[in-house]
Amino acid sequence: MEVTFLGTGSAWGLPELGCGCRVCRTMRKRGEERTRTSLLVRGKETFLIDCGPDVRRQLAGRLERPPTAVLITHAHGDHFLGLDELVAFRRLTERSSWCPIPTYATEETWRRVEEVFGYLLGNLLEKRIAFVGRALEGLETRIVPFATDHGPVARGSVGYIIEEEPDHSLLYTSDFQDLPRDPPLHSHPAILVIQSHWLHEPVENRPHHMSFQRALEFIRRWGPKRVFLVHISEEYPVHGDPFPKGLKGTPPKDPLIDPQTGRPYPPPLCHQDWQETVLRIAQQEGLAQRPVVAYDGLVVRL
Repeated sequence: MEVTFLGTGSAWGLPELGCGCRVCRTMRKRGEERTRTSLLVRGKETFLIDCGPDVRRQLAGRLERPPTAVLITHAHGDHFLGLDELVAFRRLTERSSWCPIPTYATEETWRRVEEVFGYLLGNLLEKRIAFVGRALEGLETRIVPFATDHGPVARGSVGYIIEEEPDHSLLYTSDFQDLPRDPPLHSHPAILVIQSHWLHEPVENRPHHMSFQRALEFIRRWGPKRVFLVHISEEYPVHGDPFPKGLKGTPPKDPLIDPQTGRPYPPPLCHQDWQETVLRIAQQEGLAQRPVVAYDGLVVRL
């Protein structure tokens, strides 16, 4: 199984449009960019997990035919508003041989997707329901959706477990702040892809996302062999930053302390900061894994 991290950023991408904060300025200076989080998984079959507004650019040069299926995690725009871009695959295929792309989402998610893209059903997309705890029907690969809590405006949100073999699995959480119950894992996942919207848990978790600080709990619980962090944001204040962040500047609640300085770990300004800080915290916390902060275009193999 091969996993391509098409995008690793939050809902508005990074650097964020119009933002002059220290994070966005630093990323621009370094030529870094994070588009909306999305994965391309290749094995016996090919799966596109989420399809946000950046998908045309994300898939360029990476996919020349339709995926076996599209898996949608929830009905926020950064996870499904690129579906119309997949029309390109239909336009390149003779009508007699075209088959709509099987597209899986929960019933709650489909209600919103159909409001926006109802005209795609039957000609571009084949609507299929993802039932929590049940393997998706019609695929060779075993894929099981599990319920996630991503707040009241993302009812029906799910993550996915993709198994080519019982001990050869990918666990993708997508966006979440908590879980009603643990995913139905048969063994420790080979790869865990988990959201890390903030480094520290914020005082107010208004958008219902996961911080790396809280993700430590799930990493320990599930015991994956490898960990990759996605959905990175800049929604945190940076000391001395003159640019007003408004609603984005949520301070940490009880930040992780750097034992070398006795002060909270400083907010990351770029990919290198993120990676170095995460590795130091992992070592400090005694994690068996060394989490990797994923970047756009990263390819990993199980």
